[in-house]
Amino acid sequence: MSASYPLLLRNGRLLQLDAPIETVDIAIDGGKIAAIAPRIEATAQLELDLNQKLVSPPFVESHVHLDSALTAGQPRWNQSGTLFEGIEIWRERKQDLSLDDVKQRAIETLKQQAMQGVLYVRSHADVSEANLVALQALLEVREEVKDWMTLQVVAFPQDGIYGGPQNEALIEKALKLGADVVGGIPHYELTREDGVRSVERIFQLAQQYDRLIDIHCDEIDDDNSRFLEVVAACAIRSEMGSRVTASHTTAFGSYNNAYAYKLLGFLRRTQINFVVNPLINITLQGRTDTYPKRRGLTRVKELWQQGMNVSLGHDCVQDCWYSLGTGNMLDVAFMLVHVAQMTGMTEIDACYNMATWHGATTLNLQDQYGIEVGKPANLIVLDANDRYDAIRRRAMVRYVISQGQLLASTELPVMEWRR
Repeated sequence: MSASYPLLLRNGRLLQLDAPIETVDIAIDGGKIAAIAPRIEATAQLELDLNQKLVSPPFVESHVHLDSALTAGQPRWNQSGTLFEGIEIWRERKQDLSLDDVKQRAIETLKQQAMQGVLYVRSHADVSEANLVALQALLEVREEVKDWMTLQVVAFPQDGIYGGPQNEALIEKALKLGADVVGGIPHYELTREDGVRSVERIFQLAQQYDRLIDIHCDEIDDDNSRFLEVVAACAIRSEMGSRVTASHTTAFGSYNNAYAYKLLGFLRRTQINFVVNPLINITLQGRTDTYPKRRGLTRVKELWQQGMNVSLGHDCVQDCWYSLGTGNMLDVAFMLVHVAQMTGMTEIDACYNMATWHGATTLNLQDQYGIEVGKPANLIVLDANDRYDAIRRRAMVRYVISQGQLLASTELPVMEWRR
């Protein structure tokens, strides 16, 4: 008598991190992957023939701001296209935030991401306002979507930990309320000394409350902005490296090579994670340059070549910093291939991995991530043959399986040559 499963996927091309692609059947039961084999003799309540489509772990959104998502043009458009005008516009917009406002936009964005294969998201929540409405809204969203999406919430002091008299107390309150991650923005503190002090305080809070760390670090073109070295020093001294993330680090691309080479040596000792946001970095940075104009991106290729964990984020989806964006992580990977000049086949494959496995490492979710027997049945089916094909065409996600359930499906468009 053959086995029976709730869900059986047949004839899919299974993508693994360090193994050749192979055609397999995948059985799912109890929200977990029950079996993987070239042929599974079984019946199922729902059986899907994947027709040799690519089966991949879900995409991981390592860095996004859901509290500001879908607010582009409110109360006005960012005419200069700069980071700092965006901060000023957001300072105006966030005075009108309500729980329902943030939750509605956040859930709409998460659904949009999920339908494009994103099932793990780390979102920053601005905790610079006394009512902490953005944080409280995203904590509620985290609970409301937990049956189909894993959401981490970062307590992010957009105006700096020491940028206002109450900000240090607010970030600690946010951790007590349940934020998963401690955030920071040292390059936007009022002084260099405040920036250093903020990094040290972030590490203290993370240890005190047993939290991960994700710092907006050196998101500026200024080659004198060198808080990444402070993060590295704190990571080495605390031995927290794998639990620490430096996001953006765009100034790294402007450092002189002698200093950058020295810093790379320190970073190898830390094993901290890096998040690059190529859609935003290429848009916001270099705005004050005439020509030559910098890409404003961190040294992605060099970090990857040194074995550092680099993952990808959208950062913004239609807000005061970036009026575009759909939440599609293949758009992010596609942009990275270009702006980081990672056009070799191994490099293109690496860009795909940065949107998947490397993102899970950044979020510290390795134990529950991946398509293996016994792990949660979270996977996607792409209309693609391999990583290169997926990125080149920004392939459509055909099926999204979340916690063993079919969450979303998309019909492939039919194109006809009429001449």
